[in-house]
Amino acid sequence: MTPEEMLAREAIRALMARCTQAGDSLRAEDYAGCFTEDGTLQTGIDGGGHGLDLHSRAEILAWQTGMREPGKGMGTSAGVQLKFARHNLTTCQIELTGPDSAKARTYWFVNTNIGPDHSGVYRDTFRRVQGEWLIAARRVKTEWAAENSLMVPPESRPGQLTAEV
Repeated sequence: MTPEEMLAREAIRALMARCTQAGDSLRAEDYAGCFTEDGTLQTGIDGGGHGLDLHSRAEILAWQTGMREPGKGMGTSAGVQLKFARHNLTTCQIELTGPDSAKARTYWFVNTNIGPDHSGVYRDTFRRVQGEWLIAARRVKTEWAAENSLMVPPESRPGQLTAEV
């Protein structure tokens, strides 16, 4: 591995950490700023239309900004209100696909005030824009959710663990 490849991988890891912390802190502008202008964010838990399909930084910003609104960003389960969420990134495999492009597969899990809430995998593609690594596309798959999840509605909770997204 060359020094340039090591620097690229570390910049991508730093980007993922920045994105995760911005999302958990409801810093909408910082979160959206982790994506390219034409960046996409897709979530699909069960393939039944319960998810996001956003196709620009502006759409991602609007969604994140909406998370600040009472009743939109704060989930409930059996009368329990979401007080905090912490996304934890675990195993991550980054593949540099060109001098200014990469892809990664990253496992994650979320703790909320109920404890373990849900988990899954990110499939990301990255692009370096004016020297800065950004997320060009993120596919989110939730593979498990607690019965009392505060963030995954009952109709969207996954059934079986699948091997690939």
